[in-house]
Amino acid sequence: MGTTPGRLHEALRDIGRVSVSRVLFPLHERFKGHDTLRRRRALERTQWWSSQDLEGLRLTRLRAFLGHVAAHVPYYRDLFRATGFRWEAVRSTADLAGLPFCTKEIIRAEGDRLRSDAAGRLQRSNTGGSTGEPLVFYLGADRVSHDVAAKWRATRWWGVDIGDPEIVLWGSPIELGAQDRVRAIRDRLFHSRLLPAFRMAEADLEGYVKIVRSYRPRMLFGYPSALYRLATFARTRGESLTDSGIRAVFTTGERLYDDQRGAIAEVFGAPVANGYGGRDAGFIAHECPAGGMHLSAEDIIVEIVDGTGGRVAPGEPGEIVVTHLATRAFPFIRYRTGDIGILDDLPCSCGRGLPLLKDIQGRSTDFVVAADGTVMHGLALIYVVRDLPGVRAFKIIQESRHRIRVLIVPGTGFAASSRERIIRGFRERLGSMVEVLVETIPEITGEKSGKFRYIISHAVEAAP
Repeated sequence: MGTTPGRLHEALRDIGRVSVSRVLFPLHERFKGHDTLRRRRALERTQWWSSQDLEGLRLTRLRAFLGHVAAHVPYYRDLFRATGFRWEAVRSTADLAGLPFCTKEIIRAEGDRLRSDAAGRLQRSNTGGSTGEPLVFYLGADRVSHDVAAKWRATRWWGVDIGDPEIVLWGSPIELGAQDRVRAIRDRLFHSRLLPAFRMAEADLEGYVKIVRSYRPRMLFGYPSALYRLATFARTRGESLTDSGIRAVFTTGERLYDDQRGAIAEVFGAPVANGYGGRDAGFIAHECPAGGMHLSAEDIIVEIVDGTGGRVAPGEPGEIVVTHLATRAFPFIRYRTGDIGILDDLPCSCGRGLPLLKDIQGRSTDFVVAADGTVMHGLALIYVVRDLPGVRAFKIIQESRHRIRVLIVPGTGFAASSRERIIRGFRERLGSMVEVLVETIPEITGEKSGKFRYIISHAVEAAP
């Protein structure tokens, strides 16, 4: 029997994706100095360990981590001495409660004193976070290797792998700013297609639907709000994408609401797997096919604390506090994420021993509307503000398509030039005639619900 062109194309694509997973991506990671493949294989073994064995592994790693930090990180060396904390006496992960919390303010203030003097080359990273407070920190190869390996493991839970064709609906300037020749070649080799979530007007969405159809990705990855917007657009147009070959849709970066999950799954004909983490706190948890939100417990310790800083029982909501054991180069110890979550003390039916997050009541991002009606992700504006010197905190309020207010809590370094950069950056995105009011205030308070919305849009979207 003959082979049809379609089947031949699929066969060649399968050969290509296997070579990426088994050869190209491991070589790529090794070239970058990452130990990703070995870590992923180890994580795929330890995920089936009992909770007791996992706790023993974490304790061993915690003690080694704290010993290194005490010897090589100036800030923590002084903190251990000042608080009388003895890492040698740690007998349980619960003993971390003997240390003060780490906050964004501490990281900004201490800076280089949080670097290990034994660290090699570090990668600069930054995030605006759900509070709108700019934060700069550094990543070592150990941290990056863990986060990539943990994400890779979670992807494979859903029957897809590195090298499977994917479409990423994303908006970070780190990704969008790297569209040079090397990045383009790498994306083609890894079968990854990036679509910007910053611009999601009607014409953009029409193009995205066509790309999904023609590219036939096995997985989608992106913000819940962006994927939901694409799904609802396709549904209102009577476009069915259930035959596009998608096996799983991965969401992260915002809270995933039930109506979003339902619409995304319906339109794309694939299950939705939620993930939770951040550039600062790391890859914290991911959903398995049985519905459990599993913590990356081998290198992540999560505490849930109340308003006084005390730990709350499983089933009770509180702030998520993270200790990342793969951050020797720039430690995150009892780091306050600002997100609200709930731990679960019940096992998952999938059989994995990894502990569970029962719920994440975290951040959610709004869209904004340009003067001409173009809809874009709110992060398009956030990235204008977050890296400016002297910005301690901010909040963006879009009152209409033609007027937007930016509330700034200024610090050292905030100047008239900073104000001008905000106005210029916003007008480049929203329109040259948009009124941009930059106001400095002493403090930014949260909403009545207790959550913080760093961007709020009251603009009316253009009619379809």
